[in-house]
Amino acid sequence: MPEINFQIQWPDGTEQNCYSPSLVVKEYFTPGESYELAEFVQKSRTALNIASDRVKKAYGFSCSQALGQIKQIESKALEYQQLSEPKVQFINFSEHNSNQG
Repeated sequence: MPEINFQIQWPDGTEQNCYSPSLVVKEYFTPGESYELAEFVQKSRTALNIASDRVKKAYGFSCSQALGQIKQIESKALEYQQLSEPKVQFINFSEHNSNQG
């Protein structure tokens, strides 16, 4: 199953590398785009839940890394909720295939 990482920049300028077990995140985000904080969290939650469900369909179990990534994004987003119009910058994707090697 193709995996993908994606890099984001939080409203305070810190960057983070995130993980998805599926390329479905490419349907939800565009490199170079800025997203309202709540919109970014919702899109992340939707895409990563779909990705985890795809793992479950293929392997019989949910992807704990994808579910953990959702929780981490939600937790980090709480730090910025008090800001006026917080935005998350979507930097880029970095693809790799778990079947390589």
